[in-house]
Amino acid sequence: MIIAVGLDIIELTRVRSVWRRHPERFLERHFTPEELRYCLAKHDPTSSLAARFAAKEAFQKCWPQPHGWREVWVEHQGARPVLGFAEAIAVALARDKLVAHLSLSHSRDHAAAVVVLERLQASTPPDEPKSLSAA
Repeated sequence: MIIAVGLDIIELTRVRSVWRRHPERFLERHFTPEELRYCLAKHDPTSSLAARFAAKEAFQKCWPQPHGWREVWVEHQGARPVLGFAEAIAVALARDKLVAHLSLSHSRDHAAAVVVLERLQASTPPDEPKSLSAA
């Protein structure tokens, strides 16, 4: 059952502007070392950084308590982006049988993220896709 949906969109110019004004502080405050390794390896890291920023904001719109910028991060399972969580959030998600689904996108001017927070049914394994026809 879907519990919440969070959506965030951000202008790439805004990210570039903040990054130029506060290069180290912006990166260290908002992103994990693994996120920075991934993004900074890109020719232009701005869209990847912005998409991860949007993912953290989108998750916050679903989550009932505030969290730090580095307590939620984007990692990859193969080519698919997924959210990673600090221990306190991961424990709360597991306790409440919740899973967070993530979709990222970007264009020349914007980056966006959608997070869907789902409560798993007892019979549904967390990594198995659900069929629309079974709903």
